[in-house]
Amino acid sequence: MQVIKDKQIIDDSWSYIADDAELKDGDISVSLARWKNDKQQLLHSNGKKGVRIGPADSVDEIAADLKDIQLVELDFPAFADGRIFSHAWLLRGRYNYQGEIRATGHFMRDQVYYLSRVGVNAFSLKKSEDLPVALANLDDFTVNYQKSIL
Repeated sequence: MQVIKDKQIIDDSWSYIADDAELKDGDISVSLARWKNDKQQLLHSNGKKGVRIGPADSVDEIAADLKDIQLVELDFPAFADGRIFSHAWLLRGRYNYQGEIRATGHFMRDQVYYLSRVGVNAFSLKKSEDLPVALANLDDFTVNYQKSIL
């Protein structure tokens, strides 16, 4: 599978591990609940670590662990839920997170430009044929009225 990262289409090395699945080595992401329950085991596994955050989750809960997390996935269960935008801004603005922030789930291609303005630098889309269009959407506007977080 491929994703957009830093305005390029690249192969994705990450795997999401469901809460009821066995942990494995490699570049893996887990839910916030699993991170909190299995943090010590995850920290001692081989590979990069990621945490998936939903709209109802609090970014504050991983703030102290951001030094150990290379990927924060912001999961859109529905495209109409804007709390994910705030999560991205908090990660970059308040916590100065420098790792990858990836939008995943049910966001619209038209939202990628606005997500990038609040700190999202990677996008996982359901259909690989949508990647070129979403990549082009990152350059939708040349003039901005407000400052970007990046």
